[in-house]
Amino acid sequence: MASNPASDGRSDRAIAAGNAVVPARKTRSSAHRRLLRIGWNALPPLTFAGIVGLWAGAISYFKIPAYLLPDPAAVFKRVIMDAPMLWSHAMVTLTEIVLGFGLTLIGAIPLGLVIALSPLAKQVLYPPIMLLQLVPKIAVAPLFLVWLGFGIESKVLLTVLMTFFPLLIASISGFQILDTRYLYLTQSMGASIWQTFWHLRVPSALPVIFSGVKTSATIAATAAIVAEFVGANQGLGYVLLRGTSTMDIELTFAVLVVLTVIGIIINYAVEASEWLMTPWQRSNNS
Repeated sequence: MASNPASDGRSDRAIAAGNAVVPARKTRSSAHRRLLRIGWNALPPLTFAGIVGLWAGAISYFKIPAYLLPDPAAVFKRVIMDAPMLWSHAMVTLTEIVLGFGLTLIGAIPLGLVIALSPLAKQVLYPPIMLLQLVPKIAVAPLFLVWLGFGIESKVLLTVLMTFFPLLIASISGFQILDTRYLYLTQSMGASIWQTFWHLRVPSALPVIFSGVKTSATIAATAAIVAEFVGANQGLGYVLLRGTSTMDIELTFAVLVVLTVIGIIINYAVEASEWLMTPWQRSNNS
């Protein structure tokens, strides 16, 4: 049966048009995903801008006096004017945070591994640690001043004391989360104890451990400020007390802005570390 040349020509044109539509759709879909990604990443700064806008609007609408709640423009101006002073005190507080939190990382994670894998260590070490956790940290802070003085040592020790237990609990849970069937499987395949630990137990524990790291990192900044409240002659906590005692509310809010920036930097540092150390999490999230 002879084919119709006209119908064949129309079919070829339709196929060619359909093939042209597919790349166009792919291009539009890719551009749409890119716009969604940009909008999603822009949500945090837009939220922050919205909060600042509500802050300024509330002051203007309710006529709040500056000695109760200063205008955000005045606060940011104060941050710029007192930048050298705030920077020097921020370095002191940041040093206390880094040293205290670093000692917590060095001590809590290995101790969590020992307690998770050794029933004897759990019976011997865990009860006194739990008892120490139940003691109010603010109550023992003056003792640190008596024992260690007003230097950085007392602030670092209080930071360790307040951040150690959350990371320890997360480490114990992380190292115990592995299903024993995987251990039997790797042993049957001839894997050594070190290979099983490094390639199986550590990857399964890291997500849980990093949840504890995030919690402890948040507490570390609070612990350093509280330690400076108890007794210090430098640091952001000292400046914060000085601002409130002299009713310099703009300085108080300027210190809060600097502390917020420090908290954001610490949080992003922890997030970046988790991103680098858990590549399988990145593939799951994507």
